[in-house]
Order: sequence, then structure tokens, then C-alpha cells
Amino acid sequence: MSQPQQLRDESDFDQLPNNIPISATIADIEEKKGFIDYFRFVVEVKTKGGSKYLIYRRYREFFSLHQTLENKYSPEDPDRPGPNTCILPPLPGKIYIGNKKEIAESRIPELNTYMKRLLGLPTWLLLDETLRMFFYQTEQDSQHEPQALRRLRPPTRKVKIVKAPKMDLFSSPRAEAMFDFRGNGKAELNLKRGEVIFLLRRVNTDWLEGTVNNQTGIFPESFVKIIKPLPESDSESEGGGHTYSCLRCFLLTPSGVETRDVCVQEALTIQPTYNDLVSRMRNVFKVEDIALNYRDPEGDLIRLLDDEDVQLMIKEGRRQQDRVRRPVNQFPWELHVSMASDLSVYGSEP
Repeated sequence: MSQPQQLRDESDFDQLPNNIPISATIADIEEKKGFIDYFRFVVEVKTKGGSKYLIYRRYREFFSLHQTLENKYSPEDPDRPGPNTCILPPLPGKIYIGNKKEIAESRIPELNTYMKRLLGLPTWLLLDETLRMFFYQTEQDSQHEPQALRRLRPPTRKVKIVKAPKMDLFSSPRAEAMFDFRGNGKAELNLKRGEVIFLLRRVNTDWLEGTVNNQTGIFPESFVKIIKPLPESDSESEGGGHTYSCLRCFLLTPSGVETRDVCVQEALTIQPTYNDLVSRMRNVFKVEDIALNYRDPEGDLIRLLDDEDVQLMIKEGRRQQDRVRRPVNQFPWELHVSMASDLSVYGSEP
């Protein structure tokens, strides 16, 4: 009998609901190009009732789960656990420096062991609401299409190579770069004047997605000349869901205002953290000492200081979204970036 099964009381286990998770295994990792680029783990969850589904979780969500369970159930004295306490399995610690992909890959065996031991603890712990919500498949989880699931694929003896049919490149939608363009982050292409970009789809009214030099990404339409346009079915009005959502940003300087559209692989409903927004704006505008702001309904500039301020900005933007005409995949809120020491943008200096 396996150790997880020994830890359970069989009669209690039989009485658990069928939707309780009993095992979980990491199937793959996927890169997410959001307000900050990160990797998340694709986890296959199996329930007591026999169903299987995939969930997508970041390391920090594992960390938050572990902290919550520790605060609830860890005994003050590990040698004398009480009736409503238990010893939790160790979670691999945070790593602050290194290649993000390599860090994520290295965590897979440790996180698999962590989940196996966690779901092998006494049955009463499996009913904990925080634990159940972590392994619950959200609507966003169910709608996402996994990219590879490398670790769930059965081993094969032979790999059959199928040659792709040749494409007539000159019949494909394409554009020519009229100016050099330097992308911000991995989601955006770098273009050199004269290069031909093969178009994949329209992101919004101002941005396109395409391929050049074996790289795929997005770029502003104003930097290119369209040679052959995308078919009408790929236009913004008829395209179904959008992979990218765009945030309108303004950099306020004494010499004027610089406007940028920052496109990220995030849903319009996401609530980024304050630190994520600061990090992304520093990268976009190449300035370190900045302050983040938004405009209230009266037009006054309000400085953001923490996550609660970000939530208030998003709430206010959604409340006003019907009054402002925007592309369908543009966030209903906007960021105004100023120099941290420049108080003149607020109308008057103290």
C-alpha cells in the first residue's frame, strides 16, 4: 500500500465527494507574455470520481496556497501535533536569479512530489476550501488550449517526419517595413526597414501580428506598408477572441506626451499587481524613477501607490467604459506615467 493511502482512513475517504482532487501531475510549462513575462505550470488533476482536467498555476500561487495552509494547520510544536493540525510537505523555495524557463523546468519534480504528498494527507484536509479552489478548474482554465503537454505524451520508438507542403509566399498577406522598429518585450517584433513581414492576423486597429526572420510577434501597422492585406475574415470586427489585449499608456514629460499601446497576452478582466505595472512601464519607456497615475472622471491625475489603488483604477475604468469608444481588445483603463519627482503634473506643487 502506498504511503498516501496509508495516511488516509479508508472509510473517511469513501465518503469524500467525487469532485475532490486526489492526485495532480505537471504536464508541461507554458510561457505567458503578460505585464511581466513568466512561466506557469500545466497541471493534470484527477478527482475521486475519476474525472481529469487541466489547470494552469504560477509558482507564486503554489507559494500562497502553502502559506495559507501553514497558517491554518501547522502545529506550534511539530513533535506534538494537535487533532486539527498536520505536518505539511516542504515546498521548493523561491529563486530570485536565473533563467525563468530553466527555473520552471527544475521545479517540476519538486512540485510533483509536493502535490503528491499534499493530496495524500488526512482526508479532512482535502475538504479545505483553499485547497479545493487551488485545484478547481476555473472557466479560464477550461477555455485555454494547452500547447504541448510534453510530460503526458507516451514514449514512441520512431518519430515520423512529415514534410509540410510548400507555401507560395508571394500569395500570402504581407507588408514591408518602412521604418526600423524596436519591440518592447518578447511579444513585439524587431523590424528593419525593407524587411518583408508575413501577416498572420490583426490584433486591433493599430497593431498586426506577423512573422519575419523566423520570429513571430506583433508590431504597429504605422511602421509598415501593406503589400497584400489580410482577408476580411481576419479583421478585428469578425475575428472571434483576441490573443492580445492592449493597454494605452502615456509618458508625461516636460517636453510633451509620448503615447504607446502595450499589448500583452492577458484577458481584459485581469487585475495586474502594482509591481507588475511598474516593471512593465519601466521596460516600455526605458525610465526607472517613475510614478504611475490614472485620470478620475473629473480629469484629475491620481497617483497609484499599491495594489488597492490599481483595483480602484480598474473599477473606475470599467464604470466609464461605455462612455469611451475603444477597440474591442483594449483595456478600459489607461496608465499615465510621470517622473516620480515631478509633482507639477498634478496641477500644483505643495
